[in-house]
Amino acid sequence: MTNRQHFANLVRSGQPILAPVAIDPLSARLVESLGFEAAYLSGGGFGFQLSVSEALLTITEVANLTRQITARSDIPLIVDGGVGFGDPLHTWRAVREIEAAGAAAIEIEDQVAPKRAHHHKGVEHLVPLEMMVDKVGEAVAARHDDDFIIIARTGAVRNESFERALERAAAYREAGADVLMLFTNDPEQIAEAGRVLGGPLSLMAPADRLNQPMLAGHGFNVLIDPFTGQVAAFGAMRDAYRSIAATGTSGREVDELMSLYREVQNMAGMQDLYAIEERTTERPA
Repeated sequence: MTNRQHFANLVRSGQPILAPVAIDPLSARLVESLGFEAAYLSGGGFGFQLSVSEALLTITEVANLTRQITARSDIPLIVDGGVGFGDPLHTWRAVREIEAAGAAAIEIEDQVAPKRAHHHKGVEHLVPLEMMVDKVGEAVAARHDDDFIIIARTGAVRNESFERALERAAAYREAGADVLMLFTNDPEQIAEAGRVLGGPLSLMAPADRLNQPMLAGHGFNVLIDPFTGQVAAFGAMRDAYRSIAATGTSGREVDELMSLYREVQNMAGMQDLYAIEERTTERPA
């Protein structure tokens, strides 16, 4: 069974799946080593790594990073496909590219294309329902493997109404979406969405805010943490560099840093690479 098949089976079973953010192969290998069921390539996180907005990412950049991650990790990867990089035709190509790059799933949302940087501030403009239905339909038609999961995301709860979000989500499922994502932390809305739409559903929030058993009980079994790992890593780097700039030292014990350095090497898979050289170019005479 491939990791894509395994992930699709988990999604359809209703079992809780938590996918932490992974924005490079190293973080994906870390997520895999800790036993998570999936990882999430966040468009927002990738955009921040490039110091631009997700709105400015290209399909080539996202597909290339997807390939880099899936080449070095077997964890099922959910890829943020943003707005599908354009209209239904562009969405068709995005699905083809991301599936071919080895991902297990793609998430597509109903904001306008091209996407706007202001969405990071919570200012979102949604396309007409009919346009998103066409995008979902072409996304489904584009995939070669029925186990490649299509996640259709709506921002309507915050930008139109909860009732409109349910209407949009139901239409996206009718168009063939495997999983529906909407944004709410209201327990009554969570229960109502589960009752009206049925699972599988998806919710995106920091892991500390995700009550996995409760959410899965209402059909929200595909749970995504889009930024905890990235911002925690940035905070640790900022503090170390701030200390070096102010005092000349990181404030960490050198032995501890060296231990972490060796751990990074191991997580990157260096032992396997060393073994290849030891069998060949570094083989004892």
